[in-house]
Amino acid sequence: MNYPDFFDQAPSITVHDGLAQFLGACTDGMITYRYIDAVRLAGHSCPTVAGAYLMTRRALDLLYPDTTPERGAVQVRFVAPHDDGVTGVIGRVVSLITGAAGIGGFKGIGGKFRRQSLMHFKTGDDGEVCFERSDNGASVQISMQVNRVEADPRTNTLLRKVLEGISSLDDAREFATLWQERVKRILIDHADDPNLFAVTHVAPSTEPVHSINLRV
Repeated sequence: MNYPDFFDQAPSITVHDGLAQFLGACTDGMITYRYIDAVRLAGHSCPTVAGAYLMTRRALDLLYPDTTPERGAVQVRFVAPHDDGVTGVIGRVVSLITGAAGIGGFKGIGGKFRRQSLMHFKTGDDGEVCFERSDNGASVQISMQVNRVEADPRTNTLLRKVLEGISSLDDAREFATLWQERVKRILIDHADDPNLFAVTHVAPSTEPVHSINLRV
């Protein structure tokens, strides 16, 4: 698969997956996801996919500031319905990294490793998405604001020409280049930009002995 070099330059996300370790998929259970994994899942690279990838990274950093995030141990709740706008696309990327799934998810083995019903839509939470640890109740509500990284002014004109079938080969190539340049700026230049995501609420752990200091 040929893809832009910056895909490999984007920050990676490492999680521990107890199910993967239990079934021998990886001996230590450690899995590292990269942006190209999200692209393969979605079938394309765009600001939404990049934003969902970084939003999940941000949420996991807040929930697990001092340890490796546990895949399959985070519940995810979306305010919007599954079919509203790009919510479904975001959900798929979030599911890839966190393991959280809806009614069709893995039911577990012997009461352990369940991923089914860990992802919900059309909830009453504030913010765009709420991530919550299943083990101690620590949670964060967060919204993507990738619109802060503006597209090149030429992008929309070229997009219309491509969609209307009146673009030249050079037009199509320029559009694709400009499109991915914006994705690159989101993933590389703004990977750790606190303004890219609005953290509207953080709830600490409900376990006093193992409380987590959530950094915003």
